[in-house]
Amino acid sequence: MTSHLTLSMPRAVLLVLALAATSRGEAPPSAVQTGTPRRVIAADSSTKTLAAISPDGRVEWKIPCGAIHDLHLLPDGHLLYQDGWTQIVELDANRRPVWTYDAKGNGNADRPVEVHAFQRLADGTTMIVESGPARIIEVDSAGVITHEIPLTVQSPSAHSDTRNARTTSAGTYLVAHEKDGVVREYDAAGRVVWEFDVPLFGHDRKPGHGPEAFGDQVYSAVRLDNGNTLIGTGNGHGVLEVAPNKDIVWQVSQRDLPGVVLAWVTQVERRPNGNTILVNCHAGPEQPQILEITPDKQVVWSFRDFTTFGNSLPVAIVLDP
Repeated sequence: MTSHLTLSMPRAVLLVLALAATSRGEAPPSAVQTGTPRRVIAADSSTKTLAAISPDGRVEWKIPCGAIHDLHLLPDGHLLYQDGWTQIVELDANRRPVWTYDAKGNGNADRPVEVHAFQRLADGTTMIVESGPARIIEVDSAGVITHEIPLTVQSPSAHSDTRNARTTSAGTYLVAHEKDGVVREYDAAGRVVWEFDVPLFGHDRKPGHGPEAFGDQVYSAVRLDNGNTLIGTGNGHGVLEVAPNKDIVWQVSQRDLPGVVLAWVTQVERRPNGNTILVNCHAGPEQPQILEITPDKQVVWSFRDFTTFGNSLPVAIVLDP
């Protein structure tokens, strides 16, 4: 029998899996993906949920979590995430806590502190960026500080000094300073060795978090293999690739992607195939929360799940099935 239903192979596979699961009495998929289906681990502050979604769109597992701005899948399969602005948790493969760190320690008991970035380093220590105290610390498994550097902050704020930060292969630290609207690169002594002031591109600042807002509240910066820096511009609604001389060599703006409106662009990643993953937070339920785009700005994959997650999904790990 010949069907008159025409589907791409990924969509056809998803349809078959969905029909089979429905016949077994399982819940329908919560996520909608376009392109090759992926496994996604993400967290959302509005639904207070950290969850893994399988390629067929179903929830593999989910746990409650507090406010969150960073998330890592470690080489051993453990997850490093945060449960609120001061608590960092490492979960094993069975989602049992094996390590925790409270930023209220190490001299912060009586002063405001929030954490919006952290990273497990190759030597086993954990880099933690503290907004409020305005410092980067590295702590060992017992939570003892092994290294500390001060941050340069022009507009101090315990909530907005920083967003994401990442180390580089050169041993420096790239920090997105949200309130300053600047990406700064620090050496091990805390000296600023490079910085990039995120432009407003002639637009006026507008308050809010959704597509109607605008600003330079930068969220993320990662150093690419070619030496350029990939930046998620937050409420600048886009992505910038910036050369060492500070020239913008590639840019994605709010309405550059066909059928997509960008809002608060949070985490960004350059994949080995040259495509870019970006997280599209606060864009509303009609927009994808995560996208993969080609260098010529074609959307080759997208993810949307407003059942498991909501409109405050800032962090995601995208895995091939």
